[in-house]
Amino acid sequence: MIKDWTFAKILASGPGTSIRDLGRVGYAQFGVPISGPADLQAFQWNNHLLQNKENDAQLEISQPGFKIQFLAPTLISISGALSKVILKNKLINNTGLQEINFEDILEIGNIESGSIIYIGIKHGFLSEQILKSRSLLKGITKTFQIAKGDEVPYFTNQEIPLLNRLSQVKWNSQYLSEEIVRVFTGPEWDQLPPTIQKSLFNQSFHISPMKNSMAVQLEELISNEIPGIASAPVFPGTIQLTSGGKLLCLLQDAQVTGGYPRILQVMEDDLRILAQKKPGQKLRFLLVKN
Repeated sequence: MIKDWTFAKILASGPGTSIRDLGRVGYAQFGVPISGPADLQAFQWNNHLLQNKENDAQLEISQPGFKIQFLAPTLISISGALSKVILKNKLINNTGLQEINFEDILEIGNIESGSIIYIGIKHGFLSEQILKSRSLLKGITKTFQIAKGDEVPYFTNQEIPLLNRLSQVKWNSQYLSEEIVRVFTGPEWDQLPPTIQKSLFNQSFHISPMKNSMAVQLEELISNEIPGIASAPVFPGTIQLTSGGKLLCLLQDAQVTGGYPRILQVMEDDLRILAQKKPGQKLRFLLVKN
């Protein structure tokens, strides 16, 4: 099969739209975050359906109003948050495979459940590779988000793909409404008084408006008498307790070291639950024994 270069034109985009692959592994010693997908399972699902390589890059969208035009035929897959998706002015399934024809326009409308949508494409989006990754990151790549007017390259085989619609599988979106987030204890956990430890698992927490690709801040405050620590390694899913009692849940673009006590670590499989929450939604922590 001959593959030709072509482009997808971004006709409209809100803040937070990005390109993601599995990220920059092996550069933490230089202070470079991984910057993989916030919802790893949704990302993997798209590449699986498209029969892509596991690291093929996708669009990560966190605001409604996104609009893209494909200049040549291809095949795409949508997963993650559930939203109104319009293709060629018609409402379509908001997850799964979709055939794309010449100059088709795809629009992402109101996000109904969850907060992050993934659009995968056959052979992946072909943005520039920096440090072995196509993921956009401020300070590393030329731009840190996709904006109106951008053109994102991809391959086309100049043929309109055909789907076997009888055999399509469905994306399981139940996790988007899940409130339980499983966690392990962190390195500074034992420095918390037992009463504070217990309170972390006996109450609900709410997502604050302070949410981005670096971290999610929770609304409720926790009493903190732990002295400051020397800068230490942190990872996506690390939950830090600030001196003012705020809980910071780190996400994919977080710095690789931090100076706040690391009291909990989110289980890898549950990071997507945290990442898909909208401001105002609640969660509860469930302790998993190390």
